[in-house]
Formats: sequence, C-alpha cells, structure tokens
Amino acid sequence: MPLDHSVIGIESPPVERSWTSKDTLLYAVGVGAGLDDPLRDLAFTTENSHGIGQRVLPTFAVLAAQGGRGRSIGEFDPAMLVHAEQSFELHRPLPPAGTVRVTSKITGMYDKGSGALVTSEAVAVDPGTGDPVVTSRSAVFIRGEGGFGGDRGPRDSWPEPVRAPDHRITCPTRPEQALLYRLSGDRNPLHSDPAFAAKAGFERPILHGLCTYGVTGRALLHTLAESEPSRFVSMSGRFSRPLHPGESLTVSIWRDGDTAQFRTTKADGTVVIDRGRAAVRGAGGPGA
Repeated sequence: MPLDHSVIGIESPPVERSWTSKDTLLYAVGVGAGLDDPLRDLAFTTENSHGIGQRVLPTFAVLAAQGGRGRSIGEFDPAMLVHAEQSFELHRPLPPAGTVRVTSKITGMYDKGSGALVTSEAVAVDPGTGDPVVTSRSAVFIRGEGGFGGDRGPRDSWPEPVRAPDHRITCPTRPEQALLYRLSGDRNPLHSDPAFAAKAGFERPILHGLCTYGVTGRALLHTLAESEPSRFVSMSGRFSRPLHPGESLTVSIWRDGDTAQFRTTKADGTVVIDRGRAAVRGAGGPGA
C-alpha cells in the first residue's frame, strides 16, 4: 500500500501529554547530563540540591509536544524509516512537571526518489488557557517509498560558514546511552535489538537521533544561553549520519548575536547533525 496522501493537513484530535519531575530528570541523564561533570548539570539532574531548583533542558520540548496521533500514513516496513529533521520553538520555559494539550498533523509528503520525506507539525498548548507552549516540526525519511512522481519539497538555504567556528564543544556518550534514552519513551528496537538493527542495514544498534539532538542541545544551552533555559528560543537540525552509543560528538558553533549555526560531528569528522540553527534571547530579553 502506498503512502496515504489524503491525511496531509488533517489535524489529530487533541490529547493531553503530562510529565513528572522524574521524567525530566531521566531525560536529562538520557542525553548525557552529568556525564562529563556530575556537578555541572545538577539543576537538570536533581530536584533537591541545596540552593538549586530543578530546571528542564529545552530539548525536552520535543518530547513534551509528542502525543497527538492522526490517521495512519500508509503501510511500510518500519525498519526503513529514519528520523530526518527536527526543530522546535519554545514559547515559554517548561516546568519540571506539567501538562499540555497536543495536536499534530502531516504537513507534506515529498518524493525524494529513493524514498519519501514525510513532514509533520505538533503544537502543544496550555490546557487551561490555550496559550502556545511548544511548536515542534519534524520529518522522517522512508526508504523505498519514493518514485511516486510527487514534489521533491522545498529547499532549505543554509549558508556554509566560511570562518572557523566560534566554539567547539566535545561531549561523550555512554556505551549504554541508548538503553537510558529509550526509557524516555522511544522504544524503537533499532536502538537496542541487534537483529532489528541488522535488518535496517546497521551492524549494531544506533543511538536515537533525538538523543544526539539532546546532547547537542545541552552544548548549545551552556554555550549560547549560559545554561539558562528561559533564554533558549529554538533549535533545528538535519540528521545526516548515525552515531553509535559510546562515541563522542563535537558541536561546532558559529554565533551571530542571538542566533547561531551549528554542526555536530563524530570524532572522525563524520557529520551527524547538519544545517543546524539555534536562537536565544539576550540576557536582558523577555523571559530572562
């Protein structure tokens, strides 16, 4: 059965998505908080440290905005699906525990020849006021589902930086990082089951793209926003290659005022997140 293009633009029924202090603490550890320096990220990994209130990593916004489910987009082999792109905008800082109401919709299905790129958007609002909390946009690439003669999709202009990065931050990951991260909700066996990973063409399970995204987001938070979540506005990036648990990653950042471009690479220079963008508020800006 081919992809069902009739679902494009149809908004899902609203669902409530709740999380607890434990969920946001587990997420922080799942994306490596405290791994290189256990004392640096106490605001994100503990709720009872003296003089330190619990805060939430901005990239948790992507998980907070999950939950809305529309109609099936068609039948395909799930082993052929990979996360291709992810962005989010935070309209307010997330609390350690909270509830949002989420709706989502498929925004496009594009023919990339060897596969299909399916884009979607999710909006999380305050269930009491209806005020926006998170807008999340993502894309998945489904190998073997292209060739249907459709639009190839819009081109994203990302000017290649011509100077050396202003910052370069190297972050480790644990060999068991995927086993930690999956406890935040993504139980895709691609990241834990060797047999499933082999079916998808990988010699062993790979790290979740959103885990790599979260590790990258921590580096951006500490570097661009001085570790202050209320200053973090948005982040986007394209997943280009997988990372294996236990490999380190390096985030190169080119800053231009309150915006920045970034790229995440493995130790051998292989790019794992490309075309990265982030925005923060100035120290004296709204919400600071």
